[in-house]
Amino acid sequence: MRPLPTAPARDVSISQVTDAELVGRARLGDAAAFGELVDRHRSAVFRAALAALSSRADAEDAAQDAFVTAWRRLAGFRGDASFKTWLLTIAWHEAINHRRRATRWWRRVADEEHDVESAARSPEQTAVDAELDGALRAEIRTLPPKLRDALLLAQSGEHRYEEIAAMLDIPLGTVKWRVSEARRVVKVRLQARGYRDVG
Repeated sequence: MRPLPTAPARDVSISQVTDAELVGRARLGDAAAFGELVDRHRSAVFRAALAALSSRADAEDAAQDAFVTAWRRLAGFRGDASFKTWLLTIAWHEAINHRRRATRWWRRVADEEHDVESAARSPEQTAVDAELDGALRAEIRTLPPKLRDALLLAQSGEHRYEEIAAMLDIPLGTVKWRVSEARRVVKVRLQARGYRDVG
C-alpha cells in the first residue's frame, strides 16, 4: 500500500522562528539561521560595545568580533540565559578587550540626546548646557571602572538590569547598587563644582 500523498512543504519565514530554534539550526551549520540571529541582535550588540568604547568605529569592530566569537562558541551555549543575554555578555567582554588592547579610556559618557542642541534654546543656555555636559563627562570618567561600567550600560537605555548583571557577571543587586552609587557620587561632585540644580 502506497503512503498517502503529503502536501508540499511550505516555506516558513525564518523571521517567525524563535532564537532557540535558530540556535539549533545554526549548530547544524545553517549560516542563514545564524545570520538571522545577527540581524535580530545587531543593534543591541552595537550599543553594548558603544557603551564600553569611545567611538562608533571601535564599537563596530568589537560588535563584529562578538558575532565571530559567538559563532565559534555556539556549541557551548547551554541556554542557561537567553541567547540575547549570552550574546551581549560576549559583546561586552569583546568591547572591554578591545579597549584594553587599544589602551583607550572612556570618553563617551552621556546619551546621544545630550549632544543634540535645541534650536529654541538661547546661546547662553546652550553654553551652560555644554559646560554641564563637559563636567558630567569628566566626572563619569573619574569614577572607578566598576561604577562607571554599570552606570554607562544603564544610561544607554538599551539593557535591563538583569542583562547588565549577566554582562558584568555580577548579582542583580550589585548592579542596582553600583548604578545608584555612581549617580550619587557624580551628583555630589557636580554640586561641589557649583552645579546646584543637578537632579
